Amino acid sequence: MISINPFDVFLWTFRKNEKDVINLYNTLSPVMQIATGGTMLNFGYWSSQHLDPISAQENLCHIFGNLSELSTAKHVIDVGSGLSAPSKFWRDAFPYLKLYDVNINFKQLCFSKFQKNIQFLNSTSTKLPFMNNSVDRVLALESAQHFKPLDDFIVESKRVLIPSGFLVMAVPIIVSDASLGKLGLLKFTWSSEHYSLDYLKNLIVSNGFKIIDEKLIGSNVYDPLADYYVENRKTLSNNILEHYPRYMEKILYKSLLKMKKASQEKIIDYVLLKCVLENKS
Repeated sequence: MISINPFDVFLWTFRKNEKDVINLYNTLSPVMQIATGGTMLNFGYWSSQHLDPISAQENLCHIFGNLSELSTAKHVIDVGSGLSAPSKFWRDAFPYLKLYDVNINFKQLCFSKFQKNIQFLNSTSTKLPFMNNSVDRVLALESAQHFKPLDDFIVESKRVLIPSGFLVMAVPIIVSDASLGKLGLLKFTWSSEHYSLDYLKNLIVSNGFKIIDEKLIGSNVYDPLADYYVENRKTLSNNILEHYPRYMEKILYKSLLKMKKASQEKIIDYVLLKCVLENKS
């Protein structure tokens, strides 16, 4: 049984500094692994052909990889790479790709050990360990909401990208005119910054990027994820309760229900953004 101090979780969620994010992921990300049976940590892109977590997660990686034009890429940074499952997926799809997984969480980097064509780098998102104009893609798949300050990550992306390179992000967001008060339980269980789409786009543009593709996919993310958990709760909760106290499963269940409701009420969404440099001096 994983021992969890609720007060620690409370502090990690509200402070949200880099150490807190590491502690949260090391403590809570195994829930995702238990529930899915895999090592991807994203919410997935669900469809009529992708009705289980692993399939949906791989589908999101596929869509994200196509958006990023990885078929023509050579050197790609995956920032906030988690357990590196997306990088392995892209490496297998594009065998000549060189991937660099940047993660401040050393424990997660150690999970994957040696991988062909993937280099693991223990570093922060705001100080990328790369030379100027050295890579042609910077990717942040469901991780940028944790980068602090996000502005520094975007500046660093601009520095390391070649002039024709892409910055591509997948980010859970709040809708611009939605009050934070409407998030309810998600204010406490959504353990990241709550960026609005307008704020995110303004930050990107103000740092010299042009947004060339934007996709809002929340209805293919939150709603079916919650439905899957509800439909399979008995089995999933039994698996989770082997490792976590009962109250953690109850919080997870209620959070997923609130997430679906917030998505349907257009309080939250999920955006894919593809950006190029306006002018690279």
